[in-house]
Amino acid sequence: MNRRKTSTKPSNDESSDVLHQYQDTDGHFSLVRNFRLADLVTIMNGVCGSFSVFSSANYLLSNDRDYLWSALAFPLAGLLFDFFDGKVARWRKSSSLLGQELDSLADLISFGVAPALLAFTIGLRTYLDTVALTGFICCGLARLARFNATVALVPKDEAGKAKYFEGLPIPSSLVLVAVLSYWTKMGWIEGQEGIPLGTITLWGPPGGKGEMHLVSIIFGCWAAAMVSKTLRIPKI
Repeated sequence: MNRRKTSTKPSNDESSDVLHQYQDTDGHFSLVRNFRLADLVTIMNGVCGSFSVFSSANYLLSNDRDYLWSALAFPLAGLLFDFFDGKVARWRKSSSLLGQELDSLADLISFGVAPALLAFTIGLRTYLDTVALTGFICCGLARLARFNATVALVPKDEAGKAKYFEGLPIPSSLVLVAVLSYWTKMGWIEGQEGIPLGTITLWGPPGGKGEMHLVSIIFGCWAAAMVSKTLRIPKI
């Protein structure tokens, strides 16, 4: 939920001190030694996203449903780590520029790439489906970059937290993962009963590059909502 990036950006002097922390430390593993506990929790979010990606790939290779269920579960585990990294940072009273960037990169894996690959895995595999899913990932990427660049401009409450999200936060993609989980349970996936709502052909013959699943439009709309400037989601 990007909870680690709710405060204003550090001043130039603070940023300089943080950068010297990494520049002045020698050794091959100096980066690891500079990790804070909250950073390690954030990395576990990325680990969950990566396991989801590889579980989806294993399902495509083996058709073993256990891999598919694992792929569906790992993004939820990633959300738990995404929630707790901010808690840990506040508990330890320790945050860093590195942690802020780690948070966004981990979110992109767990809530952008992993859900898109899950959609492909269960059956959104036409050329236009992959275009929509690629747009979904890229909009998530753009949304995270915009948040990092403009978080200081978003109005804050008395506790210093942003009052709202500009556009859907990328972890909201877990709603789509929940839908895919339900379809998997009901057998509405490729190789069984097929994807709900079926396909449309925009050009060319059926089964060609002009065919797409109607469900892909939902991913496209979700992508547009993530990068929206006017859609404001109050923070709870």
